[in-house]
Amino acid sequence: MNTQQSVFLMAAGRYLMGLYFFVPGIAKLLSPERQLALMEHHNIPMAIYLLYVAGIAQVLGALCLFSNRHVRNVCIGFVVYIILINIGVHDFWNFTGVEAGHELQNFIKNLGILAGVLVLAGASVTRPLELGDLLRSDAVK
Repeated sequence: MNTQQSVFLMAAGRYLMGLYFFVPGIAKLLSPERQLALMEHHNIPMAIYLLYVAGIAQVLGALCLFSNRHVRNVCIGFVVYIILINIGVHDFWNFTGVEAGHELQNFIKNLGILAGVLVLAGASVTRPLELGDLLRSDAVK
């Protein structure tokens, strides 16, 4: 595979991963009722505050992925987010029947997303978070 194809595939993966986080992040901010009810059903403490923190983090992180900025740092943040969601919201071990099966399916799906985020992080450049360098693209040397 040539370099141009690799660049295209990495960009496509970044955009799709960004979209995966952007759309739910916007939904959390504009229409939080359904997500809040889900969080409360799973006994998440301070659900309303965590919901807005998650929504903002998802939107900002997705914008960084779209614009190829701090991709590795954002991916590491998303790794932590996915692990917390899997433990707190997709806790299939606390349910039975159809609900347990649904949560197990979401848990496994999130492991696939986690794998993609880890691959994206591993393929991205390492950059320190410096105030004067926040808006520079990862593609610029």
